[in-house]
Amino acid sequence: MHLVGKAEEDNRTVITEFILLGFGNLPELQVLLFLVFLVIYIVTMSGNILIIALVVADQHLHTPMYFFLGNLSCLETCYTSTILPRLLVSLLTGDRTISVSGCFAQLYCFSSLAATECYLLAAMSYDRYLAICKPLRYAALMNGRFCLQLAAGSWIIGSLFCVIIRSFMSELTFCGPSEIDHFFCDFSPMLKLSCSDTSMITVVSVILTSLDSPCPFLLTVTSYVCIIATVLRIPSTTGRQKAFSTCSSHLIVVTVFYGTLMTVYLLPKTNTLKALNKVFSVFYTVLTPMLNPLTYSLRNKEVKEALRKVIHKYMFLK
Repeated sequence: MHLVGKAEEDNRTVITEFILLGFGNLPELQVLLFLVFLVIYIVTMSGNILIIALVVADQHLHTPMYFFLGNLSCLETCYTSTILPRLLVSLLTGDRTISVSGCFAQLYCFSSLAATECYLLAAMSYDRYLAICKPLRYAALMNGRFCLQLAAGSWIIGSLFCVIIRSFMSELTFCGPSEIDHFFCDFSPMLKLSCSDTSMITVVSVILTSLDSPCPFLLTVTSYVCIIATVLRIPSTTGRQKAFSTCSSHLIVVTVFYGTLMTVYLLPKTNTLKALNKVFSVFYTVLTPMLNPLTYSLRNKEVKEALRKVIHKYMFLK
């Protein structure tokens, strides 16, 4: 029996590429989807690069809040570039294949950036907590060195967890089928295609995920509970509005990001919900990076003022 099992294992064909089914079940909409995602990609890249440029160029934006916002915009440009270019090529050419190594690279980049975003959002919420709940100590606590440590820690921790998962994934063998019913290489769909024993990596991923996502999420929620409690104690309506306006943009971004993320990964993995799962995946992988710069620029006076000065300087100044 052992020899038969060994022979069967040796005879299995190891696949070298996957097929990302994506939105291939909608052939009549391929051109429309390509144009829609192309516009989204251009708007996302332009908006986030503009935010980075404003934060770097305008002295009034050299504050902890905008330092973290610049990091978030930098992350979003990388985040959307790991998924959308490949999706655009697939929609344009009809070629939905991706090499196993390319799929691993996309998975690692996407996962590490998503984890980093969780920690960056937590750092931004802690910054708003100190600004509103500890205003007299804010400048001393949220100094340049501490901001740099929080940002660097977010990038390092986000990458570290995914390096561990990536090392386990590299040990897996894929023998077919080769079709991934998604528009990018995600962890669970890839794991289902492996013909190796996945029990160890499943346990490791559960442990790391339980450490990686809930911790920054709970810190973010705790920060906003304290912020809301402090704002409600402010006697004047004007004071409450002014205090809450400083964190309303960030609260919208956090709600959209975690809302769609939890919907995707907590929904039951049934065939009837697969299409809905793809829709919500589009929200947090494609639409959220586009909405972030719009949310901050439209609701933030400092960003709008910096943008106005840049436009006046380069377009209207004679």
